[in-house]
This record gives sequence, structure tokens and C-alpha cells, in this order.
Amino acid sequence: MEVDLDALLRNLRRVRQAARGAALLPMVKANAYGLGLAPVARHLMASLETEALWGFGVAAVAEGEALREAGWRGRVVVTAPAPPGEYARGARAGLTLALSEIAAVREWADAARDAGTRLAFHTEIDTGMGRAGFPAAEAAEWGRSVAEAAGDLLEWEGCFTHFHSADEADLASADAQEERFRAALALLPEGPRRVVHTSNSAAALRRAGFGGDVVRPGIFMYGGEAGPGTRPEAVASLRARLGLVRRVPPGTTVGYGATYTSRRQERWGTLTIGYGDGLPRRLAAAGGEALVHGRRVPVIGRISMDMTVVDLSELPGEVRAGDVATLIGSDGPGEIRVDEVAARCGTISYEILTGLGLRLPRTYRRAPAGA
Repeated sequence: MEVDLDALLRNLRRVRQAARGAALLPMVKANAYGLGLAPVARHLMASLETEALWGFGVAAVAEGEALREAGWRGRVVVTAPAPPGEYARGARAGLTLALSEIAAVREWADAARDAGTRLAFHTEIDTGMGRAGFPAAEAAEWGRSVAEAAGDLLEWEGCFTHFHSADEADLASADAQEERFRAALALLPEGPRRVVHTSNSAAALRRAGFGGDVVRPGIFMYGGEAGPGTRPEAVASLRARLGLVRRVPPGTTVGYGATYTSRRQERWGTLTIGYGDGLPRRLAAAGGEALVHGRRVPVIGRISMDMTVVDLSELPGEVRAGDVATLIGSDGPGEIRVDEVAARCGTISYEILTGLGLRLPRTYRRAPAGA
């Protein structure tokens, strides 16, 4: 797996430009969408000015701890509800939790008391996503209770919501969610100004409206499309070597279930990659392809845990064991984008990237300093 860190940074800056210069809370959850949390975070730390990089967003306390190990001392917002047993760990790491119920605010306050430090939190406001958050329509009631439970032990730093369909062609639902969010904010008790954030990649790029103080870029930064009209630079490439090249006679079968049979003398190549590395097994039946010597070749038979077979018969010239096949990325004039692979498999680019396993070595490309 090859990761172009400079392309990732350019995609991130496009999101910020679309968000009219809002501060950035890059989402690095799920091992930075499969690309590698520490290398991605360190590149952003080194490349972004302090006023732009407001913090990092994660989904778990353990991911926040990993950011600390990577050298980040700034804000880390855990955007998913943390299990109660992890509050003490979150406090020790100085994380900012997203809270969705009064009991969670009280427990976070207890963690602050035990740690002997004031801790920050954000309240998620549920405007239609339904996974977590205080109900928008009841903001007047829970707002007073949150402020009381926080007391002097906690800093109620921010409020946010999450659009459920900002990547769809019709943005009416996002407009409706924004209206609910604004109405809820107006009902909250007065106090120090709270940071407000709503926009993921799709909302930042496709909506020129409210958005808030901070934007939360995710999939677009990593090279996946964020709805109609958004096309990022490719960031991740997936490559494997041919471990074996051979010619087979007509009637030869390949793979579990023998789902493919050669119709003539064919030339097959066995790639040293399979679903054990995160290559989707369903890709074969969906017309999956690879690039070899810059040209597309079809995946044949079922993808195995450690091996994938491609038909090299239409390639001109010699193909040898050790030659490279590209399953995502560019090779000469050819390109297979991650969104194409996702569409073939009936899923989304998020699942393809986060599914690429740790058995795959990651290599990182960046421009030399001063270039």
C-alpha cells in the first residue's frame, strides 16, 4: 500500500478552502481510514500552521492515546460515545469527549476530579442521525442539566451535529438538520462562547451555508469522493507482485468452487494478495480488474485468502513473476480509483480503505523538504 501524503494534504486544503478558512479537525479514526494514523498525523502536524490545525478527531480513546504516542499534544476530540470504563484513560490522556447524556457528563466530571484537572467536552446534538447525541428539540431542558453537571470541573467547549445525507444529490435533508441544530443552539443556556461544528467532507465541499467554526474532513482527504461533483486527488495505491505466471490449456479451472474455466490456451498470473489482506472477496464476481504494465486485466475465479488470479492473455509482450499489479491506483496511462472498486463491490470507499489489513506494508511518499 502506497500513501501519497502530499496529495492527502492538498485534498485537506481544498476542504478548508471550500469551508471558507474554517479551522480543521481532521478525522484520523480507524487508523486514519486505513492509511496509518501516526504517519498521517505527523505529516499534518509538520505541514499545517497552528491556526489551521485545531485538533484531531478520533472515534475511540485508544486512538487518542495513539495520537499522544505519535507526539501530538494538542486537542483530540473523541466523537463517538466512550464506554464508561474508559473515562479515566481519556482523562489521563487529556482527551476531549463527545457526550450525549447527562450521566456521561457527571461521569466525566468525576474523572476530572479524580485526575485533578479540568477537562473539556463537546455535546453532540442529534438532528436526525440517530446514533448518539442529545435530542435537538429538548435542548432547553438538557442544556441546563449539562451546565449544572459540568460545574467548575469541566469546560463545555463545543457543540456539534452530523449530517446523514450530505453526500446525496438532494441536500434538502442537510438543510433541515441545520435548521434543527441552529434552533437547538438558541435554546442552550448562556455562557462562554462554544465552538460549533457540523461539516464533514461532503458538507464542507457541497454546502456553502452555516458550517460553523470547525470542519471535520474525512474521506475526501484520503482520496475518496464525498458526493456528486467532488473528485479528490488519489492518495492510496494498492499493489501486489505476480508470484507466478503460467500458461494453461483449455478447460483448466481456477479457485474455490471452480467458478472460472479457461476457454482456450490462456496465460494466468497469481498475485500475492487476497482477502486476508483486505482485498474484497466479492470483487472477483463483480468484474474486478488489475493494472499490469499499464493495462487492465480481469480477476478470474474466486479471490482466496492469500492469492488472486488474473488473466494476462491479452497483454502483449512478456510478463514475469515479480512484475507489479495495481489493484487501486495508477500505472502508466491506466488508473483504477478506490471509488470504482467500491462501486463494483456495492459498498463505499470508506469500507475499502479501512478494510485493508495490517499485513500490507505501508510506504509513504512526500516531496523532499524545500521542494
